[in-house]
Amino acid sequence: MSGTKLAKQRAGARLAAVQALYQMELSGALTDEVVTDFQNGKLPQGEDGALDSEADLEHFKLIVELVVQRQETIDKAIAKRLSGWRLDRLDAVARAILRAGTVELEARGDVPTPVVIDEYVEIAKAFFEGPEPGFVNATLDAVAKDLRA
Repeated sequence: MSGTKLAKQRAGARLAAVQALYQMELSGALTDEVVTDFQNGKLPQGEDGALDSEADLEHFKLIVELVVQRQETIDKAIAKRLSGWRLDRLDAVARAILRAGTVELEARGDVPTPVVIDEYVEIAKAFFEGPEPGFVNATLDAVAKDLRA
């Protein structure tokens, strides 16, 4: 598989994972339910419905499952770098982006730090027009220094 194709598939998996984590937080959906949604083509979603992209199922599952399994640890790693903000005060989408990015920084040492951060900043740009992408960038950069020192 070409590097470009893998990168595109992982980008789709990251977007779907953020959407799944958001869905899980708001609706109480279970991991199995969001994995089924992903497999049925309901994730990732764009403004016009399902995106026309193949996404890496294993990468998606890794992110979602590890965020659920390690949420307390992941949340502590993020909270340590929020400079006075409380994680529960952040927008739910921003929380999902930070959790997914943090778990990938922790669990996927084979993916370079700048790639992980850039991918999640791009996801933030898809959802936010204000300062949030910069906030995601700064927070994940700080978390990466802790996790990948």
